[in-house]
Amino acid sequence: MPERLFSLPPELAELRDLVRSVVDKECIPLEAKFLTNNPEWVRGGVGGEGLIDGTLPAEDWSRLSAVAESTGLATALLPEEYGGLGLGVLGYYVASEELNRCLVPLPVVSVNGALYSCNEEQKEEYLLPVLRGEKRSCFSQTEPDAGSDPARMSTRAVARNGGYVINGAKRFISNAAGADFHLVLAVTDPEKRARGGITMFIVDGDTPGISISPLHTWQSVRVHQYEISYDEVWIPSSKVLGQVGGGFALGQKMLAIQDRLSRGAMAAGFLSRGLEMAVDYVQDRVTFGAPMSERQAVQWMLVDVLLDIKSIRAACYECAARADLGEDVRTFAAISKLMGGQFGHSSMDKLMQLFGGMGEAMDFPIAHWYHQLRHGRIGGGPDEIQRILIQRAIFKHGPSLWLA
Repeated sequence: MPERLFSLPPELAELRDLVRSVVDKECIPLEAKFLTNNPEWVRGGVGGEGLIDGTLPAEDWSRLSAVAESTGLATALLPEEYGGLGLGVLGYYVASEELNRCLVPLPVVSVNGALYSCNEEQKEEYLLPVLRGEKRSCFSQTEPDAGSDPARMSTRAVARNGGYVINGAKRFISNAAGADFHLVLAVTDPEKRARGGITMFIVDGDTPGISISPLHTWQSVRVHQYEISYDEVWIPSSKVLGQVGGGFALGQKMLAIQDRLSRGAMAAGFLSRGLEMAVDYVQDRVTFGAPMSERQAVQWMLVDVLLDIKSIRAACYECAARADLGEDVRTFAAISKLMGGQFGHSSMDKLMQLFGGMGEAMDFPIAHWYHQLRHGRIGGGPDEIQRILIQRAIFKHGPSLWLA
């Protein structure tokens, strides 16, 4: 018999408890204030989808930043060589789930993983300023006719005058307006495309030929996503990130962890706190002479939410642990995202139903979590694409995919 049931390694359990404690003590008490969305206050912090309408006074952000620094959480998730704890992908997931229990983002350093492929010169100009909070980037991949299938992208980069000229359009690019530089994926070899014909470029935001237009979506009154036009944008060859032709693989590797797996962390974090709130609410709320908690329909909704949390977390733990072993986790990331999106959205819908009118109130977390989880079934690759990826793996890998 095992000495104990499955548990996280001690260092990750300690990280989980630290993040949970900070979120409970510092972030959650500010949530109601954050959601009043006072136009005289400011936005701050990094995390989640960035689709939450909320502001705080500058002094609150300063205090949260100080807390993140003093606890070591500001840089905890970075590789050791950049001042982090080196806790790997599983550590990234564990902390992300806890951070997502609150709408108020703790100001922690966030970096697009593709930037770790910078050469030494690029590190000085781009990666290190991002780590210091001095620069921000946007990931420019999705196109009007190549969203779910990025290998079909039409944006081209043609060698010219010791560099490349980029022409094309991207759509639904998050935070493009405030980005100091863009990580642009463009076709350099139309014959090879995803198999060595797509390259990633670092393009400074003020490069001539770039125009940005806002895209308004239902998720927020603010603009978070944009359409970008690259018209005869010339950049030197030194702006190639990684290898020429290696951009597609670089982008997909980043997306597997920082997009697809992270959506599982979002769902588990949202639902974990939502279930806590719902359990308290249904025990206090009396309808027709009895607490809601005595209604079987309510009890079974709570059971469904619990099962979804457990399922999402288990799938994500496996994906993260395999990634830390150096395995190709694209299939497991697709599973994590599909479960996070579908199970997360379904359960949050149940929680909204339990809270009734309060669940739709914009000064209450449920509606905001609902928006993000519904978007999670589209952004980063819709449910249907994840199913295609998973079914391919079923026929390719057979029982090794599902046997214990």
